[in-house]
Amino acid sequence: MPANTSSTEQTPIVKCVTVGMFEENCYLYACPETREAAIIDPGDEPGKILDAIEELKLVPRYIINTHGHIDHICAIDAVSAVYPVPLAIHPADVPLYTDERTAREYGVTPPLVRRKPDILLKEGDTISFGTITLEVIHTPGHTPGGICLISQPYCVFSGDTLFYRSIGRTDFPGGSYEQIEQSIRNKLYTLEDELVVFPGHGQPTTIIEEKYENPFVTAEE
Repeated sequence: MPANTSSTEQTPIVKCVTVGMFEENCYLYACPETREAAIIDPGDEPGKILDAIEELKLVPRYIINTHGHIDHICAIDAVSAVYPVPLAIHPADVPLYTDERTAREYGVTPPLVRRKPDILLKEGDTISFGTITLEVIHTPGHTPGGICLISQPYCVFSGDTLFYRSIGRTDFPGGSYEQIEQSIRNKLYTLEDELVVFPGHGQPTTIIEEKYENPFVTAEE
C-alpha cells in the first residue's frame, strides 16, 4: 500500500521509519522529481531516521508534528542538528515540547524539545515542497493541537487520530472522545474514499475501509 521508490514517477515517495519503544511511525514524504521531503513526527532513534534520509537521497525541507506527545517529538533536536529546517506544529500542542511531568515520567531530561517551532499551523494552511502540497486539518481529540496532513490525491497522515480499525486514546490530559469522534466523522470521513491513511502507529489503511469497518467511529448513513 505505501508508495516506494520503484513506483511511477508521479507517485510521491513514502518511507515509514518505525522508531522507539512505542513503535511510532515517522514518515519521510518526498517529491519523486526533486527529492525534497517533509520529515513527519521524528519521535525517537534519530540515527535510524537520518540513515533512511541518506539512503533515499532526500532533501528535507520541513519537520512537521501531527501532535506533541513524547513518542512523536523526541528525535526533533538530533534530526534538526543535521537538517535545521523549519519546524511546524499546531500552537495548542507547543507546551508539550516542554512538558516536565511527562519528561520525568519517562526518565528524560526536560525539555523534550529544545527547539522552538518556526511555523504554527492552523486549519487550512498548506506546506509545499517540490511538487507536493500538504493541507492541514485540525483534528483535536487525542491532543488539543492534533492535526492531519492531506496530500491529494494520494494520502493523509493521520497522526494518532485515526488508525487501522482504531482511534487515538482520549484519556491523556487534553484528550476528548467527543472531539476525536467529530474530527474523524466530520473531517477525515468526508475525504475521498480512496485516500491511503498513514497513521502514527501500526499499518496503513484507507478512508473507505475505516468509514465502514472501524468499530469506534463509523460513517453516518
